[in-house]
Parts: sequence; C-alpha cells; structure tokens
Amino acid sequence: MMVSFIDAHRGTHGVEPICRLLPIAPSTYYDHLAKRADPSRLSERTRRDQALRPEIRRVFEENWRVYGVRKVWRQLGREGVDIARCTVARLMKDMGIQGIIRGKPHRTTIPDRSAPRPLDKVNRQFRVPAPNLLWVSDFTRSN
Repeated sequence: MMVSFIDAHRGTHGVEPICRLLPIAPSTYYDHLAKRADPSRLSERTRRDQALRPEIRRVFEENWRVYGVRKVWRQLGREGVDIARCTVARLMKDMGIQGIIRGKPHRTTIPDRSAPRPLDKVNRQFRVPAPNLLWVSDFTRSN
C-alpha cells in the first residue's frame, strides 16, 4: 500500500522525501521494486504462496463458494497437494474468502435502547496534566 503510494508520487516528490514522512526506509522500497522485477528474489514461502493461491481459489469456486478452511484443505490433500491446514487458513484469510457459516450467529447482548445510559464524564479526553487526576475502567464481558 505504501509502495503503491510512493510509485504514484515519486515523479513529483522523489522517493527519499516521501520515505522520510512515511514509516518506510528507502531501502525497503527499492528492495520491493527489485523483487517485483525479479520474482526469483522472493522468499520460498512467498513463491509457494503465489503458487497455492490459485489452487485454493479454484477449489473454493468449484464448490459453490461454500467450502471453509477444513474442506478446502482436505480437497487439496485428495488432489495430492501437500499443504498445511494453517497455510490454507492464512491464505484464505489473506484472499478474503471464507466458507458458509452454519446456524444462526450468537447474540450475547441485546441492548435496551430505552434504558438510561451513564454520561461520558471525561468527554473522551484521556490525557491529563498529572497522575491520579482521571481514573478510567473498562468492563468487557467475554464468554
């Protein structure tokens, strides 16, 4: 994302001035360009991921976009593709695909809109000039 921004504005401002403002080193940008130009410089994991992504997408699409991680992983195993389940999960998450979730979603809290709510006494200002002037707590419920 930052690399595409630098690509778009490097003609106007130059790489180094943009990198000074963004949290990226110029060497990182140039390394990315070199890897884009020569894919053999990519890591082995990245090259394997690039080869596996189309296979995962194909299995997902061939099965009406309902297969989740476990079923995609098992189908790839039946086809002879040696891949870890966690790798399928990671790549599916990166690609933004997920299987159909069965059942109704769990709803743990149903707010009562008519009930009075406490006022925001700190007005979202959490910085104070000295210690012990403002105490804040968080009530988070987890199951």
